[in-house]
Amino acid sequence: MDINSEIGKKIKYYRKIKKITLEDLSKKIYKSVSTISKYENGLIKIDVESLYLIAHAFDININNLLYIEDEYILDDSKDFLPAFFNNTAKFYSYFYDGRINKVVKSKLNIVSKINNNTYKVLMYMNYTDSQHYQICENTYTGIIEHFDAKSNILLTNKDTPMEKATIQILASYLDEETKWGLWNGFSSRPMMPVSFKMFFSKRELKINKELEDHLKMSREDIKFLKLYNMLSTT
Repeated sequence: MDINSEIGKKIKYYRKIKKITLEDLSKKIYKSVSTISKYENGLIKIDVESLYLIAHAFDININNLLYIEDEYILDDSKDFLPAFFNNTAKFYSYFYDGRINKVVKSKLNIVSKINNNTYKVLMYMNYTDSQHYQICENTYTGIIEHFDAKSNILLTNKDTPMEKATIQILASYLDEETKWGLWNGFSSRPMMPVSFKMFFSKRELKINKELEDHLKMSREDIKFLKLYNMLSTT
């Protein structure tokens, strides 16, 4: 894998999406047009300072320009991992948003180990292009921590740090392809605390009516809501 080439492709992609010309970017990062062109084509190695300047010019997190896809591989022989997370550093989540009447998908990347049961995680929510999922409505940074009975994901919105969210995934020790979880967080449309059920998968799922119906509040959800006076999922 040519890392310079992969980073260059991302720089070019974001520049096109942001509608920034080579000349404009040249002025923003104090580099010649020729140098930026060589960055984009992977002909020269880009230094860290310039990479930060480019990320700032694009108004994105520098992680979006780095080649980190599948770099970090979880090893269940060395790490404390529930079965659902064995041998994968990426997974997907889905929820039904009644405000816009559509399924919202997210991709989560586990990027590094912090200690025996805790890992750094990035979450890209509401993307449209699977190849460039980093271009999304909301990007979250945080940690995922595993315990015997469940896994917790603790997140902070990159653009609005006041927005914190937690996700609980029950019985992640079961070796299954999909799991239910519960999101607790904050909505800005309208501004209010929210909780909703979230569906997790080891592979990207096709969004269709079947998945949409699966994610909507069911009669059983309403029954437990009335019973406990709490939104819950199993």
